[in-house]
Amino acid sequence: MQPIADPTTINGPLPNRRVNLRGVIAVSIGHFIHDVYSSFLAPLLPLLIEKLSMTLTQAGLLSTVMQLPALINPWIGSLADRISVRWFLILAPALTAVPMSLIGVAPSYGMLLILMLFAGISVSVFHVPAPVVVARMSGDRKGMGMSFFMVGGEAARAVGPMVAVGLVALMGLDGFYPVMVVSFVCSALLLLATRDLPVTRTATAPVPLTKTWRDMRHILMPITGILVARGFMHGCMTSFLPTFIAMNTGNLWLAGAGLTIFEIAGVAGVMVAGTLSDRFGRRRLLTMSLLGAPISLLGFVWMGGWVAYAMLVLTGFTLLSTTPVMLALVQENAVESPSAANGLFMMISFLARSAVVVIVGMTGDLIGLKATYIIFALVGFIGLPFVFRLPADTQTKTV
Repeated sequence: MQPIADPTTINGPLPNRRVNLRGVIAVSIGHFIHDVYSSFLAPLLPLLIEKLSMTLTQAGLLSTVMQLPALINPWIGSLADRISVRWFLILAPALTAVPMSLIGVAPSYGMLLILMLFAGISVSVFHVPAPVVVARMSGDRKGMGMSFFMVGGEAARAVGPMVAVGLVALMGLDGFYPVMVVSFVCSALLLLATRDLPVTRTATAPVPLTKTWRDMRHILMPITGILVARGFMHGCMTSFLPTFIAMNTGNLWLAGAGLTIFEIAGVAGVMVAGTLSDRFGRRRLLTMSLLGAPISLLGFVWMGGWVAYAMLVLTGFTLLSTTPVMLALVQENAVESPSAANGLFMMISFLARSAVVVIVGMTGDLIGLKATYIIFALVGFIGLPFVFRLPADTQTKTV
C-alpha cells in the first residue's frame, strides 16, 4: 500500500479515486495535436532539401538534432517534480508548434538546425510529464489512461505527414506557418482541462536522480531489456517496412499503404492493451505482446497475399501495444519522483531505438532485408525473460 501524500502537492502520489475521463481525453487530444506538429519534418524534408540545397547527411542531421534533447529527459523530469508538471503540459504544444510551423520560412540551414533544437526541447518538455498527469487523472485505472494517451501519439504519426503535405499544397512551403494558431487553442484546452490540478511546489525535498534510479531499477532494468529486444522489430517496421514491401512487390502504393496499416493497427493495440492490463495484469499483457509480435512478424515475412497483410495488422497491434503497459508500470512504482522516473524511461527508450535502427540498416545491407526481418523477429523473443523479472501481478481489477 502506497502512502497518501499531501493533497496540496502536484507531484506526490494520490489515493485511488474516480477516473477523470474528461481530463484524460483532453490530454490525449493535446498529445495528438502536439505530435502532429512534431511529425512535420519528415514529409517536408524533400522540399527543404531542394530549397536549401542540403546534402542527405545534412538532412539526416536535422532529425538527430531534434531527438538529442531526449538525452536530458531525466533532468527535465527531475525539474518537473520540483515545480509543476501542469505548466510543462500546457505550454509545450505551442512551444513545439512555433518552430515546426516556421521550418518552411527558415532562410538557412543553420536556422533550421536551431528550430529543430528548440522543437526537440519542447517535445521532451511535453512527453516527460504528460504521462504523470494522465496517471494522476486515471486513479486506479492507469493502464486505461496510458492507452488513451498513447492513442493520441500513434494517431498523430499516422495522419501528421498527410496534414503537412496538405497544408503545403494549399498554402505553400513558406506560407503554412499560420497553422501554429491551432496549437494555441490546444494549450488553452489543456489549461482548462488541468485547472483542478494543484500548482504549488511539492512539499517534499527534491529527489536526486541517482536515488530515483536506485528506487526504480527493479522496474527500469527489465524494461530496458524489453525495449532493446522490441527495438529491433520496431526498427525493421517503422524504418524499413515501405522499402521491404516495395522490394518484394514492386508496388510503391502498397509500400505506403503497408506502413499506414501497421500504424493504424498500432493505434488499436495501444488503445486496448493498457485497459486490459488493468484487469489481467501488466506482466500477462507484456508476455502476450512479446509472444505475438515476433510470431506475427515471421508470418508476415514468410506468407504472401492477404494473409501477409493480416499478419502485418497483428504485428502492429502487438508490437506497439507494450508502451502504455510499461508507462503504467513506471508510474505505479514511481512514488517520490514520477516525472524523473518517466524521464529515465523515455531516455532509455530513445537510446534503444536509436542504436538498433543503425544495426538493422547495416544488417540489411549485408544479408538483405528478408533475412534481417527473420533474425530480428527471433531476437524479439529475448524480451520474454525480462518480463518475469518485473514485479508479479498482485491482482486483477474488474473493469
